[in-house]
Amino acid sequence: MIPRFYLLVLLVFTLMAYTPTRALNSPPSPEETFDVFLVKFTNSAAFQLSRIQFPLKSPIILLADDGETEKSFPFTQEKWPLLEEGTFKTERLEQEDGSVYLSHFVIDEDKQKVFEAGFEESEVDLRLEFHLINGKWYMVDGYTGWYGFDLPASELKETVKQVQEDNKIFKELHP
Repeated sequence: MIPRFYLLVLLVFTLMAYTPTRALNSPPSPEETFDVFLVKFTNSAAFQLSRIQFPLKSPIILLADDGETEKSFPFTQEKWPLLEEGTFKTERLEQEDGSVYLSHFVIDEDKQKVFEAGFEESEVDLRLEFHLINGKWYMVDGYTGWYGFDLPASELKETVKQVQEDNKIFKELHP
């Protein structure tokens, strides 16, 4: 006669051998589409912050107090201004003075997207770079006019405070 303990062990091993695991039987997850990602990215502060790789590749570069040298600051989450859906509107706006403001994807490939906005023949006000990593989209680099080169380094702290106040409002509307 076989002791109950051995029967129990045999039963457990038999069930383990014949029970399919989720990892083995599930199809690989499909790549996230950029359009679906972008809707989530611009409508949820938590999602947006989870899909930005901080610190960004490019630091914030500001003019030092002497007015001649540059100071570099890491572009961290506390400095990031949350982006809303309208930010990614592709358009060409002609101004009364003849200048043209463009906002569009300058790179629109399967695994990389780069969105820029700004006046033609001028520096961009906004540049955002996205990469598809392991089937999910992430923002890996960016520049925003909040921290333009004309902002004195001495005003960084106050600017970050304003960004955080704006982010608080965004988070209330789009948690």
